[in-house]
Amino acid sequence: MALHWYWSVLLAFTVVMFFLSSAAILVYAERKVSAAMQNRLGPNRVGPLGLFQPVADVLKLLLKENIVPYLANPFVHSLAPFIMIVIAFSAAALIPFAPGVVVADLDVGVLVLLALTSISVYGITLAGWSSNNKYSLLGGLRSAAQMISYELSMGLAVISVVLIAGSFNLMDIVEDQAGGMSFLGWNLFRNPIGAILFIVAAFAECNRTPFDLPEAEQELVGGFHTEYSGMKFGMFFLAEYINFFVASFIIVTLFFGGYLIPFQTLLISAVPSLDGSLLLGAMQIGTVILKAAFFAYLFIWVRWTLPRFKYNQLMTLGWKYLLPISLVNAIVIALGIAIFRMF
Repeated sequence: MALHWYWSVLLAFTVVMFFLSSAAILVYAERKVSAAMQNRLGPNRVGPLGLFQPVADVLKLLLKENIVPYLANPFVHSLAPFIMIVIAFSAAALIPFAPGVVVADLDVGVLVLLALTSISVYGITLAGWSSNNKYSLLGGLRSAAQMISYELSMGLAVISVVLIAGSFNLMDIVEDQAGGMSFLGWNLFRNPIGAILFIVAAFAECNRTPFDLPEAEQELVGGFHTEYSGMKFGMFFLAEYINFFVASFIIVTLFFGGYLIPFQTLLISAVPSLDGSLLLGAMQIGTVILKAAFFAYLFIWVRWTLPRFKYNQLMTLGWKYLLPISLVNAIVIALGIAIFRMF
């Protein structure tokens, strides 16, 4: 029992440090990718190739003054960024990196994940309200409406995956995609519409372009974090990058085989000694990280490629298109599974 407790704490600490360091890497990657797309150099002064730029940014935020507006609610103003950070790391605890390598292996992991994504709206809404600023309040209200609109489509896309796997456990969902000799058993091929719906909804839930209406700089100055400075702003910034990296892992887990290596069955049949070995576990951890890195790049690429939606376009897409399509997709998959089991 003590060994299990010690392993869980060590794994949780490793996951926290991994996502903290990955946030710094993603900030650097985003600045470099955007520079390449705009024919610029990007960070190139602090350290070789500008690699220490994220460290300089963190030091700058640490040394900046923490300003709280005179008529703001100081407690809620300070609480909001903590809510965002806690939820981001809590969602990361559900990600399976390899068989048995998960901080929280819950039988209702999918439900906990959906609950956490729905709670995250409180951090942004409270930040907007507590700042006593009309632009911040508008950003918070936009975020609440946006997340509610797209959570429905995301939930129905997840339900379609749960119906196929027959389980709410994320580890079971990954293992269910191991059927066959190749990657054709992944939910991407069994449920392609659900995959597209979930990816689009994930962009909206993470407030990433083209769904960044809650912080639209051209309209709302800075949206819900207009009145934030110093490390409070830094915590929002950190939560945003952790959230979209966690979203990348969830996309991979639900639709792209998670930690499963392409042609893993063939690999194990060719080298039987790999089955259950530490080498295979390390390869699976590397596989899921590489898959998630691809989607992290997709998040960055889309931000610097597509323009921001207008608010009426955002609502129209969520309610008139994504929601009906996701509902029909879930019904069709449920009927297909029922008919398949009958015969």
